[in-house]
Amino acid sequence: MCPGAFSKCLGISLLPLSVVCVLCNILLFFPGGTPVDSKLLSEEVWYFGGILGSGVLMLFPALVFLGLKNNDCCGCCGNASCGRRFAMLSSILFAGVGVLGAAYSVGVSVLAITRGPFCMKKDSKEWTYPLENSEYVFNPASWKQCVEPVDVVHWNLTLFLVLLAMGLIQSVLCAVQVVNGLVGALCGDCRGCCPEAQATA
Repeated sequence: MCPGAFSKCLGISLLPLSVVCVLCNILLFFPGGTPVDSKLLSEEVWYFGGILGSGVLMLFPALVFLGLKNNDCCGCCGNASCGRRFAMLSSILFAGVGVLGAAYSVGVSVLAITRGPFCMKKDSKEWTYPLENSEYVFNPASWKQCVEPVDVVHWNLTLFLVLLAMGLIQSVLCAVQVVNGLVGALCGDCRGCCPEAQATA
């Protein structure tokens, strides 16, 4: 497969992942599926890992990758393919932006999963992080320490795990584009650049 066409496949893959991440982050504002006071949300929800990191920042590389296949900037210094080579090289920068965005989302997710949700503790009725520094992920019985919001542990854990998985996949896809961009910049695209340039070559 040509580097430009492969980049388009990567861009197509990144778009739905970004949408899923944004939706997951939005759902985190409604723990247990119910609206609560903003002061009762976990801090990590306000870091917008899914909206900013794996969402908005990921749109830039996704759109750039999609446009590489149709890039017609060809013909410079007598070389019909140098425009495509430069476009593939520049895509590496956007892939780097994507990796940073995904890494931010992954970091926020890991922090949120490790810390556990902000909730009302069963015994003291205080709002705190009762599951912090514990292995609650592998001990569902401990989830009963959070009484409000209802099912907040299951809700937060599921959504942050999805964000973690999506962020890791996005990182891999952007890293693949770094390699693909280098190949396209060094070897050129296997497709012709533009008929006019080929005819005069």
